[in-house]
Amino acid sequence: MERADQFIGQSLAFLDAVERASRAAPLNRPVLVIGERGTGKELIAERLHHLSSRWAGPLIIMNCAALPENLIEAELFGHEAGSFTGAAKTRHGRFEEADGGTLFLDELGTLSMPAQDRLLRATEYGEITRIGASRPISVDVRIVAATNENLPAQVDKGRFRADLLDRLSFEVITLPPLRARQGDVPLLAEHFGRRMAVELDWPNWPGFSPRALAALEVYHWPGNVRELRNVVERAIYRHEDPERAVDEITFDPFRSPWAPTSIAAHSHAPAPEALAATDTASPAAEPSLPSSQPAVSTSDFRAAVSAYERELLEDALRRNRFNQRATAAALSLSYDQLRHALKRHKLLDAEAAG
Repeated sequence: MERADQFIGQSLAFLDAVERASRAAPLNRPVLVIGERGTGKELIAERLHHLSSRWAGPLIIMNCAALPENLIEAELFGHEAGSFTGAAKTRHGRFEEADGGTLFLDELGTLSMPAQDRLLRATEYGEITRIGASRPISVDVRIVAATNENLPAQVDKGRFRADLLDRLSFEVITLPPLRARQGDVPLLAEHFGRRMAVELDWPNWPGFSPRALAALEVYHWPGNVRELRNVVERAIYRHEDPERAVDEITFDPFRSPWAPTSIAAHSHAPAPEALAATDTASPAAEPSLPSSQPAVSTSDFRAAVSAYERELLEDALRRNRFNQRATAAALSLSYDQLRHALKRHKLLDAEAAG
């Protein structure tokens, strides 16, 4: 509970990535970590460092996108006093700080071409030269780099050096997005939920309602684990009764009927497949009706009602990607009630066939 970020997951896609990092860790070779934002690239870098022979050395982290282009080289390689305006004294760069340890370069794809040239020499020969210096300095640094960009495509466009990519890609670990980690969303939600309940001094952890869990499971999670953590912690912080299961989930905190037009137009709306759960998963939320409506006049009332019920079920199944628990939550039915209705309309067989 002390650590803010931990490896939590049981899906095969997630465990395969962690296992690959564990196998690469003891080797003194560069590793490239690929993944969407919020997938845990920095956690993989920490694992690579702590499971290596360099574990007692420094782990230096640098976000290459956090600095303007004209300062990145000075930050990486250091500078001598007077080498440029504002350089009042000699400063060690990140490479020197990481000597004997690991240097984690996040957002590698944002490096300028001159910085890439100097980085290539550092990885090839273990030497760096401070800006304004005439002699190189030997450094013993293992590089772990991360990006969410397609670096081979960047090479084809002339924006990234092919020889540097070859040098850094001894091992490439691609982290799966949260939407591909089957079964991990409830596990992570429970972990973040319990931790937030402790932070708020709740006497116990009531858990999530089935409807809230279903909403969490069908959401697309463009921000991955980082977004999930925010959503869960927000839901618990806003929950007013620690004795009752958390049942309201707000995916988009910017959504409001009073939001200025500029904010509403750029609101981070849930992905289409998540809309069935609604932005706030509360018992009062109503499932949307299918676009087609039954005929007003009919000679067989029961047949018309049955046909319309079947249409409602088919539409809800499609919108929830045939996830039965999510469909039940969207229709305000219990799982057993949904299964009974599907069986009555012979939709279980149709789903299996599809």
